[in-house]
Amino acid sequence: MPEVEGKKRASLLTIFTTVFIDMLGVGIIIPVIPVLFFEPSSGFFGPEDSEMRRSMLYGLLLGIYPFMQFFGAPMLGALSDRYGRRPLLSVSLIGTMVGYALFAVAIDQEMLWLLFVSRALPGFTGGNIAIIFSSISDVSKGSSRASNFGLVGMAFGLGFILGPTIGGILADSTVVSWFNPATPFWFTAGLTLLNIILVQARFKETLLNPQSSKISIFTGIRNISMAFKLPNLRKIFPVVLLLSLGFTFFTQFFSVKLIQDFSYTEKDIGLLYGWIGIWMAATQGILVRRIAKYVRSADVITVSIVVRAISLFLILLPEDPYLFYVLSPMIAISQGMTGPNLTAVVSEQATADQQGQVLGINQSMQSIGQAIPPLIAGYINSINGDLPILTAAIITLVAWLVYMLLFWRHQKRA
Repeated sequence: MPEVEGKKRASLLTIFTTVFIDMLGVGIIIPVIPVLFFEPSSGFFGPEDSEMRRSMLYGLLLGIYPFMQFFGAPMLGALSDRYGRRPLLSVSLIGTMVGYALFAVAIDQEMLWLLFVSRALPGFTGGNIAIIFSSISDVSKGSSRASNFGLVGMAFGLGFILGPTIGGILADSTVVSWFNPATPFWFTAGLTLLNIILVQARFKETLLNPQSSKISIFTGIRNISMAFKLPNLRKIFPVVLLLSLGFTFFTQFFSVKLIQDFSYTEKDIGLLYGWIGIWMAATQGILVRRIAKYVRSADVITVSIVVRAISLFLILLPEDPYLFYVLSPMIAISQGMTGPNLTAVVSEQATADQQGQVLGINQSMQSIGQAIPPLIAGYINSINGDLPILTAAIITLVAWLVYMLLFWRHQKRA
C-alpha cells in the first residue's frame, strides 16, 4: 500500500538522520580522549604517573561503555519489542546526551572519576543501535536487508567523515581562543538534543506486533549463553564476537599509536579518521547496496573479512605517517562491506517476531567484544604500541577461519 510504503520511507530517512547525528557525536570525541591520557601536559596526570598507569586507565575508560552496554542494550531491545522502537530510542538518546554533558564537566574540572561515570551512564542506556537495527528489520525484506543496513552504514561513515575533523578543530585553542578539549563534548550534547527532538517529531513507529519479551538486567549474560544454543545462530555469533574483539583492538588504540609514534595532534587524528570515513561511507552507501543485488551477504563476507585481516597487518608497516592515508582505505572498505552484510546474515536467521531479541543478542556479542580488548590492550600497549593492532589482525584472521569452517560451508551445502 502506498501509505505504508510512505511510512517506511519516512522511518528509514529518520533512522538515517538519527544515526548520522549520533555517529557525528561519536566521531567528534575520537581525537580528544586519547590526548587526555597520553599528552604529557594533560591535567589529569602528573610527572609521577607512569605510561603503564595512563594506558591501563585509558583502557578501563574505553571498556566501561561497552561493559555497561552489555547489560543495558538487551534490556532496551526487549523493551522496544514490548513498547515500541520510538520511545526507547528517545530514552537511549537522553542518556547519551547527559553522558556527553558530564564528560565536558569532568574535563573542565579535571575530575578523573567523573570521566568514568559519564561513560557508564550512556553505556547502560546506549542500546540505540540495536533498536535502530530492529527498526530496519521491521521494514525490510529479502535482499533489501543488506541494502538498508548499508544505508545506515553510510550514515555511520558520513558521521566519521565530519565528526573527528570537527572534534579536532573544536578542541584546538589555536583555532578559537576559548576552544578546549571540553568543547566537542558540549557541542555533541547539543547535537544529541536535536536528535531527540527529531525522533519525537519525525520517527514513525515501525513495530506492528508488540511482543512480551522478558526483561532483566541479566539478559546480556543469558544472551551469551543463548547465542551458542540457537540452531540457526550458534554458528554465526562466534564470528560476530571475534570480529568485534579484533576491530576494537584496532579502533581504540590506533589513535594512541598515532600520538605516541608519530606525534599526531587532535586535528591530525581528526583529519585521518575523516579520510577513513569518506571511504567507509562510499562503501556502505554505494558499493554494499549495488553488490547486494547480485551477491548474497553470506558470500560477500568470505572475502571482506580476510581482506580486513590483511589490511590490519599492513597498517603496522608505515614509517612515514602519510602512508596511513594510502593504507587506511583498505580497512575502511573491508569493514564497510563486512558490517552491514554480517548484520544482515544475523537478521536473516531470525523470524519476524524474533528480530528485537536476536539483534539484542547480536548487540550483546558486540558489546562484550568491545569491553574486553581495552582491558588487555591497555597493558600490552605499555609493552609495545604495535601489539594491540597485531592482536586485532590475528583475531580477525581467526574470525574468517571460523566463519568459513562453521557457517559458510554449512550455508553452501544448504
